[in-house]
Amino acid sequence: MFNAAKDALTSRAAVTWANNLIARYGEVQHLKIDSRLKTLEVSCQLKGEVTPITVRIENYLVETEGDKRFLRASRFTCTRPWLQAVLSDHGPKQRIELPPWAAAAL
Repeated sequence: MFNAAKDALTSRAAVTWANNLIARYGEVQHLKIDSRLKTLEVSCQLKGEVTPITVRIENYLVETEGDKRFLRASRFTCTRPWLQAVLSDHGPKQRIELPPWAAAAL
């Protein structure tokens, strides 16, 4: 029960953080984190798209390098086949630097 409450609070904070990351491309409408299962689901309304796109990260891990923490995802599903292909090809090679509050919550 504690994990669910923590994940809900972290998810709300993450929407603001993620919107800053993707502001040029669109807006995050919904973000849900399950830190126990190491999954993340995000729905975005991207500029030029008629309907929102949903991306689900099926597995993520938090890596530490010095005093920084990074999110790395290894498996993706997406409501757009072309984006799923891009994420599957390039996503596992990428990592996103996390703010300290997010790294502690994930």
